[in-house]
Amino acid sequence: MEKQMLEGKVAIITGASYGMGQTIAGLFAEEGASVVLTARGREKLDVAVDDLKNKGYQAMGLVADIGSTEDTVRVFEETVKTFGDVDILVNNAGIGEQTIIDETTDEWMLHIMNTNLGGPMRYIREALKYFLPKNDGVIINISSVNGTRPFCGASYTATKGALNTLTKNVAIRLVETDIRCNAVAPGATVTPAHLANKKGEQPGGSKMLEHSGHYVYFPGPECDPIDQAYACLYLASKMGRHVKGQVLQVCNGAFL
Repeated sequence: MEKQMLEGKVAIITGASYGMGQTIAGLFAEEGASVVLTARGREKLDVAVDDLKNKGYQAMGLVADIGSTEDTVRVFEETVKTFGDVDILVNNAGIGEQTIIDETTDEWMLHIMNTNLGGPMRYIREALKYFLPKNDGVIINISSVNGTRPFCGASYTATKGALNTLTKNVAIRLVETDIRCNAVAPGATVTPAHLANKKGEQPGGSKMLEHSGHYVYFPGPECDPIDQAYACLYLASKMGRHVKGQVLQVCNGAFL
């Protein structure tokens, strides 16, 4: 039997109860990793974890809010308690939105920033407590084409641009180690969030697209969640062993 690419690894994937996060967790499990899925809600999370366990994979679900420092610490503690270590972190959890700047309140702005940027910062900070002592580990941030083509909501695009910068900043801090930090920037990917966006059902509706539609090919050729998962697998496995500080855009040519 061919050796699995993530055999013996332990991966935490945030926001993994459905959509892209669930697909990443499934692929990582297929490739031999023990996977820890987090989400804010219990129901969908249990379904996702049970599906993996029924296939014979090692999986655990933890209800946690990435906006909470206490929850972040607990996720890593429970992961190590159950699986003995942690090797890979995928910061997937986030909130999509289309609120235009002139309708963005302080409360909404801070909510999006605390989740989409604060969450990854918390998880990276916590992961390094485990990665640095052993000089090994992988961090993958799920960004967006909005990090460079900001056609969605003001708060969302600001956080994705910041996440790209954070990815490079962390990579620079870790450049002399064997810990690598990169990002995957999905284009239009067929997930529940994307489908809601196409219908104007994201927070903020479709006002921003009325303006940004002049500048982007949207939705353009779409990707499937597995396309993003394959990119994550590349970065998490030995195939990406010398890739550091990069933002890998997977958009099927829609945002060149």
